[in-house]
Amino acid sequence: MKQHWLAASACLLTGATPVFAWEPTKAIEIVVPFAAGGASDQMARTIQGIIQKNNFSSQPVIVVNKPAAGGAEGMLDIQKSAGDPHKLITTSSGVFMTPMATKLPLNWTEYTPVAMMAQDSFVLWVNAKAPYQTAGDFMAAAKAASLPLKLGGTSSKREDNLIVFAMEKAGGVKFAYIPHASGGQASTQLSGGHIEASTNNPAEDVANWRGGATRPLCVFSDQKMAYTTPVADGKSWADIPTCPSQGLNVTYQMLRGMFMPGKVTKEQQAYYVELFKKVAGTAEWKDYLARGALVPDYRDGDAFVQFLKADEEKHAKLMSDAGFMAK
Repeated sequence: MKQHWLAASACLLTGATPVFAWEPTKAIEIVVPFAAGGASDQMARTIQGIIQKNNFSSQPVIVVNKPAAGGAEGMLDIQKSAGDPHKLITTSSGVFMTPMATKLPLNWTEYTPVAMMAQDSFVLWVNAKAPYQTAGDFMAAAKAASLPLKLGGTSSKREDNLIVFAMEKAGGVKFAYIPHASGGQASTQLSGGHIEASTNNPAEDVANWRGGATRPLCVFSDQKMAYTTPVADGKSWADIPTCPSQGLNVTYQMLRGMFMPGKVTKEQQAYYVELFKKVAGTAEWKDYLARGALVPDYRDGDAFVQFLKADEEKHAKLMSDAGFMAK
């Protein structure tokens, strides 16, 4: 007994990695239900890099993109993988919205919640050469246009589409919403002048902002973003005005969370909770949050579950108001 006690004490004193009741025995697969280049893909690959760089897992991490059917393919893959502790999915508010919009026989309660890593903002982006200087300018142009202006976003009847509907309602205008497989594709179309604007997350358009191809008009939030380091044009994320301050009274943020399939054990869930808690505590993760202007908001356990319940209720109302609910 004394030897076991001494070994445990030494482990605590040296800060060695704790021994879990369960650990993965093969590669860990993170499913991204969108194409490469979008914010969900960027988050998954950042997590992959942090885990491998810091040796947080003895097994490799593989990111697999499954963008078909607006994310439904990836979600169904995890549903069908019940009991498999070597699979994860990174998802957003689409975990509620896709089933609501498509009658997909799936609910987030069939998954195993692991952790919410952050919340993400949305920005109204325009081409750098566009004449609009404010959200008010853009909405006035939309109202005066003979044909609806084209707005791009990720997927149909998802977060971006919901924001565009809210813009139409707030401004008394009509837009032509163009769905894309990822925010990266929407940014490319915007930089090429094929659409008038996008509602991308900050991370999805920052490269083109830095490259002088696109620029932000406002953030769909009641509060400005917190990050003050200059990003492009001598401006920081904190310099972007809120949309309500420019007369466009639309706000929206979405979760960025990690889930396992259903029917895994408590020990398997606990392993990943501890894993993502470690990831969230690294300097690399904090740098990622700053680069993508994400809102730090780590939650696991009951705090995450209660957030999911409230968020599902909120999205049921939003989807119903927009007419996006499947009949």
